[in-house]
This record gives sequence, C-alpha cells and structure tokens, in this order.
Amino acid sequence: MTIKHHLSDQLLMAYSAGDLPEAFNLVAATHISLCDECRARLAAFDALGGAVLEDTDAVDVSEASLAACLDRIENLPQATHRQPLRRAGCFPAPLADYVGGGPDAVKWRNLGMGVKQAILRTGRDASARLLYIPAGQAVPDHGHRGLELTLVLQGAFRDETARFGRGDLEIADEAVEHTPVAEEGEVCICLAATDAPLRFNAIIPRLAQPFLRI
Repeated sequence: MTIKHHLSDQLLMAYSAGDLPEAFNLVAATHISLCDECRARLAAFDALGGAVLEDTDAVDVSEASLAACLDRIENLPQATHRQPLRRAGCFPAPLADYVGGGPDAVKWRNLGMGVKQAILRTGRDASARLLYIPAGQAVPDHGHRGLELTLVLQGAFRDETARFGRGDLEIADEAVEHTPVAEEGEVCICLAATDAPLRFNAIIPRLAQPFLRI
C-alpha cells in the first residue's frame, strides 16, 4: 500500500494539540494508523508541543481550585475496561474499536443506486459517516460549505483532483467542487467527516439532503 495523500501540517498540529472535533479526530487517528509518514510527523509535533510546555511559566493554583478538581475526578463514572479491538476487515484498529467491529458490524442505510452510508455518533461540531460505494458508481457532484476529510478504507475513487486509494486522505474545502467516482473492480468504502453540510448542484440530492443528513 502506497499512500500519496496525507494529513496537512495544520491538521496534524491540531490533532496533536487536541483541538480537532471528534469526527475529525477519528479520521486523523485512522489515517495515522495506516500511514508511517504522518505517524512520524505527528511524533515531531508531539515533541515540539512537549518542549513548549516545558518552557511555559508555572501558574499558581489556589488550594480551593485543586480540591475542586480532585473532587470532580473522584466523582467521575467508573469506566468499563475492555480489550481494544485490532483491525477488523478493512477497518484499521482506531475505527474498528470505535464502531465495534468491521464493515459487517455497521448498520448501513441505503441511499439508492447501491450506495450506502452509516452515520457515526460524534460531537455536534462535526459529523462522521461511513460510505459504501459500488464499483463504477459516482457520488453526486457537490461543493463544500466547510471542510470535508475523506479517507479510503477499501477500493479507490477518482475525482477532478486525483486518484485516492486505500489509506489516502482527500481534504476538500470551499474551493473544491468534485464528482467522486468509485473505480471499477472493488467496492469503495470510505470514512468521511464534515463540519458543514455539502453543497449539491443537482435538485434531487438537494431535496434529499435533510433526510440523509449529508
């Protein structure tokens, strides 16, 4: 597997600092688990962040603040410990652990023309979904009102910008309008995250958009 399309430095730094929405964190963690290059770059950003913290001046905290913090920690609900899942089918470990298995564990919803999706539970500031696109099938042409990250888990797709195979990540913003088409030969399965609704150009996808939550 040769990965050609990676996380940007901006996204990697935000992931390292814990500043990404949950949906984007899931995509980033899944991509990093597949990508040696991004994993190495992340380690460099983590080290840089640690160095910055070491040079930061300490701030005095009142005894009342410390006591309140410890009290909140003691009253946190007990976590249920379980063995993290390893890779399940085409799902890398972070995603398999998140959904509780591989593609067979997903509750897919038919969108028509063989395309399926499954919306994942994440924070409200961004949404994540799994997409199942039959070989040769196109996704309706669309633009973006925000940022969309699309990670290929199986198969491949092409659009006006490039080809994206397993492990590749497409970063699409307001400047990108495209019509992704799954390559022939294998079903294309992707993990996508958006922080704003897509902007469809055709009337039927626009009418269906509120129901499909895309």
